[in-house]
Amino acid sequence: MATPYGFALWPLALYGALVLLVVGAMLGVSALLGERHSEPDTDQPYESGVVSIGTARLRFDVQFYLVAVFFVVFDLEAMFVFAWAIGLTRAGWPGFAAMAFFIAVLAATLAYLWREGALDWGPDARGRLAERRAGAVGSRSGEG
Repeated sequence: MATPYGFALWPLALYGALVLLVVGAMLGVSALLGERHSEPDTDQPYESGVVSIGTARLRFDVQFYLVAVFFVVFDLEAMFVFAWAIGLTRAGWPGFAAMAFFIAVLAATLAYLWREGALDWGPDARGRLAERRAGAVGSRSGEG
């Protein structure tokens, strides 16, 4: 049966049916042949040979999340620069100008993050950040 676009849909339907058949067979065979045992230590958490102690609910400093976000942002932008480098001959001078602007925005963003102290770590960095915030609040209220 052909569609208005000129290709048949039966290969796609056959592929879908085969995928479902294979998934069902894998689940069925594993249920039949899998181990069935229930020992006291089976349900205990165990990782890398170390028995877990305490709770998994730990509070992480926000700096960990900031570094992760900065990494994703700058890594994604590095991917854009790489793709631009591959197509440089086709992009020509307009592509070069666009990438120069893109890199300038990246540099401005990095400079801003650096100036704000978002890339600083450690207790002394926290003290500088608190001082800077206190100074900004004092200057806004007319105290300093």
